[in-house]
Amino acid sequence: METHIILWILSLVIGLVVIGVVAFLLSLIKSTAKEIDTAAGQIWTQGKLTANNTIQIPIFLSKTNRVVKSIYESAVNIIGGSAAIKEHAEGCPGCPGCVLKHHKL
Repeated sequence: METHIILWILSLVIGLVVIGVVAFLLSLIKSTAKEIDTAAGQIWTQGKLTANNTIQIPIFLSKTNRVVKSIYESAVNIIGGSAAIKEHAEGCPGCPGCVLKHHKL
């Protein structure tokens, strides 16, 4: 065989090897890009869910504050009623008679 044919065949083999290596490296890049895309999608989804949850906080906080205020007002009334009962019990030795006297059956 002549030299130029050997060089031509050798360059074709080297070219095929280079193409194979490049194809392998490109497939690695493609699979890594898919993994990154999947992870970024999951991060994006979790970020949206977190944002959706945190946007509700002011709404729930105002409702919570209204309920707490109502509970507080009820507690103050209960404390006041308890104090009135205690004061009456301390000053009234015959409390059942007192009840019957004020509330005729």
